[in-house]
Amino acid sequence: MTFAWALFLVVTVASFIVQKYLHNRIEKYSRIRSHTGMTGCEAAERMLRDYGISGVSVTSTQGMLTDHYNPADMTVNLSEGVYNQNSIAAIAIAAHECGHAVQHDAAYKPLKMRSALVPVVNFASTWVSWVLLGGMFLIDIFPALLVFGIILFATTTLFSFVTLPVEVDASRRAIRWLIASNVCDSEELPAAKDALHAAAYTYVIAAFGSLATLLYYVLMLWSNDD
Repeated sequence: MTFAWALFLVVTVASFIVQKYLHNRIEKYSRIRSHTGMTGCEAAERMLRDYGISGVSVTSTQGMLTDHYNPADMTVNLSEGVYNQNSIAAIAIAAHECGHAVQHDAAYKPLKMRSALVPVVNFASTWVSWVLLGGMFLIDIFPALLVFGIILFATTTLFSFVTLPVEVDASRRAIRWLIASNVCDSEELPAAKDALHAAAYTYVIAAFGSLATLLYYVLMLWSNDD
């Protein structure tokens, strides 16, 4: 249990540091305008056209860093700052989300696997906290409840790790397009790459944080059996 607590603490601190780093990078590159003058919305629409993807719409969504691609309704959803802004950060983020649309169009297997897990993960996310809480309180008389909670949490952990190659590949596709289209020139490209790499770190930390938490619950169950 001590090891699990230490691992969980390390991952929590690392998560805070990476999130702070991401916000600093995005804020920095949000102040640097692109030589193209394009907004995030315009960059997204151009990337979709360049890849010959039709039927995908680009929309604005509320919040900060709420950007995402929804394969269910085929929409690239950009946060208000990205959608309306002309900056290196906005264009890089928009290209990344369009990278998911390109994956969808190409039937990229890890994306298909992640999409297949969404209904299961939505169910698990709804109930896992309550089941784990009940399992910890009733561990001595009804340990099976904690086992069920661990299984639910394991599905969310699996989803986190399946997400990693999907996000990394979307950034690679975005960078390739930024270079090929000259949307980012040689001076702007390092900033765009830095913004995308910072975003990728958050998914890595989230995946290992989920794994550390899962390990904590498993060790709790094992220690109760001793």
